Amino acid sequence: MRPDLGQLRELIDASPLIRARRGGGTSEAALRSVESVVGPLSPSYRWWLTEYGHGTVGGAGTATVAPDDGYGDLAEDLVRGLDGNRLRFHTEHDCGDTFAFVLDGPGVSGEHPVVRYDHFTGAEEPVAESFAGFLTVRAALAAGLRDGPTPALARLWRHTPGVLLPNGVLVHGPHSVVERNETYEVAAHAPHWVLIGDDSGGGGLFSRRHGRDRESVYRLGLGALSADSDIDETGELVTGNLLEWLGAGGALPGSSAKRG
Repeated sequence: MRPDLGQLRELIDASPLIRARRGGGTSEAALRSVESVVGPLSPSYRWWLTEYGHGTVGGAGTATVAPDDGYGDLAEDLVRGLDGNRLRFHTEHDCGDTFAFVLDGPGVSGEHPVVRYDHFTGAEEPVAESFAGFLTVRAALAAGLRDGPTPALARLWRHTPGVLLPNGVLVHGPHSVVERNETYEVAAHAPHWVLIGDDSGGGGLFSRRHGRDRESVYRLGLGALSADSDIDETGELVTGNLLEWLGAGGALPGSSAKRG
């Protein structure tokens, strides 16, 4: 899934874990100079450098193209992070874990997967499928959402902090999912479900929070929520595979009979 840069900007603006200021972006000439050494950068990371230049995640700096100018005391020259087919870009404070791009493992749209090195064991563990996913996963953990409220949403967040499609389908990121569920009192009306998005027309997109089928997505009018709503009975089945459905354009069922 290609990272949604609009949703990524919203995540950066909303998450207290991430601090970055627009307007101090890296020049195209500087980026090309670095890429002549390390190879093509992940598109969402390149966008971050162009928009912000530098920033911190959990108080620790991300690698920059130029040496640290005081914004984050652990920011580093990006070229110095190159280690074979790994490109280190972030190390947690107090000798914490280090995060790196896998340069020989490009994913969708040229994005490089992100791995974590355990400070104590040196073991490598996959974290996300893009830099946007790295920021999303870290923000979700900081917000108490673990990997995500459903397995499908957790997989999506490894790529992008939510998606807004041209047809109006919106799938929430960790910066908005809690607020949306609280606004519509989903826990009170449908305690076994989570509102993962909407259709921008009054219909909510829901997945089971508990139970065997936590993959399917149903649409139900947000105004139709009531005590103990049985969404798989009253709503429309949208998809059994969230990522494939979004990647194919997120077409919605033609019937509007069950939207409130």
